[in-house]
Amino acid sequence: MKYLSILIVLIVLSCQPNPSSSQNTDKTALTQSETIEGTKKAINPKYQDWVLFQNGTYIIFNNADTIPNIEAEAIKLMKEYGPVYGGSPAGDFSTTTLYNNAGWTISSHCYGMYTYVSPKEFQSEKPDDLKAGLYGRSKRNKDGENPIVIHINRKK
Repeated sequence: MKYLSILIVLIVLSCQPNPSSSQNTDKTALTQSETIEGTKKAINPKYQDWVLFQNGTYIIFNNADTIPNIEAEAIKLMKEYGPVYGGSPAGDFSTTTLYNNAGWTISSHCYGMYTYVSPKEFQSEKPDDLKAGLYGRSKRNKDGENPIVIHINRKK
């Protein structure tokens, strides 16, 4: 019984996000203008309605004409689906290497929510897709915990 209790505690602790994994020890933050420009290049031009957050997470809206305030809707979605919880779908991600723009797009468990990661954010090495994805997920977590909008793109 004693060993079972220890095993359960270890399993529960392993499901928690690792605070050190979201620290920016070997990474360089992008400026706001670099984040905006990189994100613009990462998004397919057919998607013109999107909201970008401070750490590079953006939400694309296919039906923006039916949403009175896409900024408020994006903040609501970010608060609900942005934070990462280990062992849940919120920890899931997929990495796509960008060929027209240096970097990666990291998708999440929420349809239309992505995070842009630039190679400029890595000082010492060119990361593989997994490392870029984990870093992008940590950026999404930061945006989910403190959603600050830095750009709104609307159809003209």
